[in-house]
Amino acid sequence: MYQPPHFVEDRLEVLHALIIANPLGLLISQGSHGLSADPVPFVLDPERGPLGTLRAHIARANSLWQVQDPETEVLIVFQGPQHYVSPGWYPSKQETGKVVPTWNYVTVHAYGRLTVIEDATRLKAQIEALTQKQEQDQAQPWSVDDAPDAYIAAQMRAIIGLEIRIDRMIGKVKVSQNRADADRRGVAQGLDATDTDAAQAMAKWVRQYGQV
Repeated sequence: MYQPPHFVEDRLEVLHALIIANPLGLLISQGSHGLSADPVPFVLDPERGPLGTLRAHIARANSLWQVQDPETEVLIVFQGPQHYVSPGWYPSKQETGKVVPTWNYVTVHAYGRLTVIEDATRLKAQIEALTQKQEQDQAQPWSVDDAPDAYIAAQMRAIIGLEIRIDRMIGKVKVSQNRADADRRGVAQGLDATDTDAAQAMAKWVRQYGQV
């Protein structure tokens, strides 16, 4: 990933927070099957390993777990807030006209090697952790234990667990830091006026990193 210095984010706590807030990662692998990209929800264990460990599960019918070389690195892309930026939001447009559109985004790339988990106890723990995280804001949170044991056992036989200890991470936060203060304020105000969830989320990042 292209990394201009002003967009680099390497603070571990920020990268972990982004993964936790955006758990659906794009798992990119290169094995005997060729190049593959699978959207997979992950659970991060920040305490296991210097950079943390990612856990997930996929359908047993997905050949990824059989054809991926355990010694070959995989990449998981976690995509945070993103939004188009109009040149009309820059006050500098009126001064010079030398502006063009761009796209702001926040992303984390995590690299590691894939380990297959078939142990039922570890697999159920991963499923429970993922469910608890996603259900916590529901009025009546669903639990794995709400379903009949035999049904859950049958469902688990149809999946396989994955574990990836993170060897390295790259974080990129492109939120108009390369613009002058007035232009960053203009971007934040333009996003506010757009009045969508995506725009509001990006406006917060622009203000946070630009202090505007």
